[in-house]
Amino acid sequence: MGRIDESKTFIPVRIAVLTVSDTRDLDQDRSGDVLAERIEAAGHAIADRKILRDERSEIAAQLRDWCADPEVDVVISTGGTGLTGRDVTVEAHRDVYEKEIDAFGTVFTMISYEKIGTSAVQSRATGGVAMGTYLFALPGSPGACKDAWDGILKYQFDYRHAPCNFVEIMPRLNEHLRRTKG
Repeated sequence: MGRIDESKTFIPVRIAVLTVSDTRDLDQDRSGDVLAERIEAAGHAIADRKILRDERSEIAAQLRDWCADPEVDVVISTGGTGLTGRDVTVEAHRDVYEKEIDAFGTVFTMISYEKIGTSAVQSRATGGVAMGTYLFALPGSPGACKDAWDGILKYQFDYRHAPCNFVEIMPRLNEHLRRTKG
């Protein structure tokens, strides 16, 4: 499963939280609250937090804005990952991704299956990278946010987690953009 290498120093990251909902505001945003509480408890910073309607172009625009912001290392969205006609968060994320982290959805489904059985097939949780920023789309339930953070993201955003983690490769996410002389 991995371990924490106590000889390494913890490196906090800056995480933006986006809730996608046609009906919620910040006072009713339990899933966003769950993420914010866990992010801060782990020693990371909330770089920004917003709620947007289930509109693909608006979601993608916000993701791009945060990816262009040097004060944001990670974006985690919650909501809009289901199967209904208004669920467009996954499509918006994929509009922005340069690379998809395919195994994120698989591992999330494995964790969800242990909690909710075959209902886990209805989740389209996804992860990717764009402009050197990590992006994750989680279902809109507080339980799903807890499962994703506690089971995956808490470890992958801890620089001390071995054998590997997302933080240690952050400086190399944009290496393909560097010019070479020759």
